[in-house]
Amino acid sequence: MLLNQYRIQPVSSTGTKLHLTRIAPTPSGFLHLGNILSFAITYALAKKHQAKILLRIDDLDQNRIKAPYVEDMFDTLAFMGFTWHYGPKNIEDYHASFSQIHRMPLYQKALDHLTAKSAVYACQCSRKDIAQASPDGRYPGTCREKAIDLHKNRVNWRLKTHDTPICMRLESGRVISELPALMEDFIIRKKDTAPAYQLASVVDDIHFGVDLIVRGNDLVNSSWAQLFLAGLLPENTFSKSTFYHHPLIMEDREHKLSKSAGSTSIHGLRKIGKTKAEIYQQLGAFMGFDTSISSLQEFERAYNQKGLP
Repeated sequence: MLLNQYRIQPVSSTGTKLHLTRIAPTPSGFLHLGNILSFAITYALAKKHQAKILLRIDDLDQNRIKAPYVEDMFDTLAFMGFTWHYGPKNIEDYHASFSQIHRMPLYQKALDHLTAKSAVYACQCSRKDIAQASPDGRYPGTCREKAIDLHKNRVNWRLKTHDTPICMRLESGRVISELPALMEDFIIRKKDTAPAYQLASVVDDIHFGVDLIVRGNDLVNSSWAQLFLAGLLPENTFSKSTFYHHPLIMEDREHKLSKSAGSTSIHGLRKIGKTKAEIYQQLGAFMGFDTSISSLQEFERAYNQKGLP
């Protein structure tokens, strides 16, 4: 569900200063137009709020991370004019200090905290099992009461969720909702024992002090799940973050652009002679800007002049 389908409750301005946002690419493919749109909106909102930018590379799934994609990530960010204040400055810096592998103790600490609270359970269901039991994709709770050993091989760890109001802060106010049905008892540790995206993302944002979270409309449900999860963790600064979910560039009416699906990449556009200016012109047209743009700085000015959130 998109956030414009919720009732937004206005709140009085408190003058809260936003300090840090992040761009968080996953080097599992070449960066595409949708990635650059998200990063450009993040850049514009950072400028609007005078916030710093962190480059956070989501690379927990090491089987999908390939050296050419890591190289492309840094090359494409430089080509499109992006700079950031914190995070890796180059490939060597990324491997030495900023891979998520270096933060595994933080993820394990969060998992230990949740298991100590009896907030997790083991699940041995496959995706096929869930699809057969629940055509809408909602996890049916098959393993919740089975008391499967958490340390059994090849089990997911699921968070015990429940109906409780969750508050999401927006620039325009706040939204209060319960966890979407599709996110009930979501996975926080995968069958290969790696932390799941929802847990790693929350722990990272708390660790770095991120308080402005910009992501696509396809991740609204993830935002609700992460807010629920953060409420169970100590030092929960995440719940005070401001969220913005932006529209997606679509492959067609039903499918967003995807690295794994081979969608048009910046790498591919450059190979056929597209310039940075032409790529930004395309993004500006998608956003409906009144003037033609040709750079990241012009995108930022047009975005903020348009009064977008």
